[in-house]
Amino acid sequence: MRWIRETTPQPEQAGLYTQALIITLGGNIFLAAAKGVAAYLSGSVALYSDAANSVSDVVYSLLMVLGLRMAQRPPDLSHPQGHSRFEPLIGLVITFSMAFAGFEAARASIIRFQAGGLAVEPGLPTLVLLFSAAVKVGMFLRIRWIGQRLASPTLATTAKDNLSDVFTSAAAFLGAVGSKFLHPLTDPIAGILVSAWIFRMVFHAGKENLGFLTGQGADEELRSRLVKLAEEVPGVKQVHHLMSEYTGPRLVVDLHINVDGRMTLFEAHEISDQIIQRLEALPEVDRVYVHIEPEGYD
Repeated sequence: MRWIRETTPQPEQAGLYTQALIITLGGNIFLAAAKGVAAYLSGSVALYSDAANSVSDVVYSLLMVLGLRMAQRPPDLSHPQGHSRFEPLIGLVITFSMAFAGFEAARASIIRFQAGGLAVEPGLPTLVLLFSAAVKVGMFLRIRWIGQRLASPTLATTAKDNLSDVFTSAAAFLGAVGSKFLHPLTDPIAGILVSAWIFRMVFHAGKENLGFLTGQGADEELRSRLVKLAEEVPGVKQVHHLMSEYTGPRLVVDLHINVDGRMTLFEAHEISDQIIQRLEALPEVDRVYVHIEPEGYD
């Protein structure tokens, strides 16, 4: 009797995950340190808010290393369906670190706003923010490419976070420059905008990972695609029942089909194998179970 689901290690996938982790962790540590030093030397609260965001990025990078390593472990007797649920679990923990960064950014900005603001001298803050934006653009492009190759929602979210960091750095840049040439309150206002963007990312990331953890099903478009692919297999009369749920970042699909009741068991088994092969080729799908019933049965 087979007790666990057999899987085959994929060295290429492991290499891509490792590359993504190195880029994310190394890049965020470097940027957090650079922004922190620049914020301390310049006194820019907008830059401080952006530095707090980068510190949260370092925290989630460390958690992502742990989560993805655990999620890639093969099935065992304690987790016969694999460890993929660890990925969205860590993703949910990451949202708390992002929320803390948003709170810290908002708190510092409101205090500075109540104090009347502070004119920040251009130079170091603007250079750091422009450099940070350029680095984040590069991180976004590479992590997005890896995430698409691996169909990883964690890496897809990480790529989006990198892109959002480009906009937060831009807001902090405008705040620092505006405090000198427009009004001192421009700097804390920009810091508040940065915190608002962070909270927006927290909401979307939390919603997505909660869906993965609570057994959310496929959306209508994907359900229709699954049915269409199954019904294109020769011998399938119709798909009369489909149920799907996320067990981690990918779907488990339970499919009931009708076939000619007079065909042999070998023929029916061949149809089932073809359906499984087609559906499991989709990046959103982890595994498929097919139930075969004679035509006319529901």
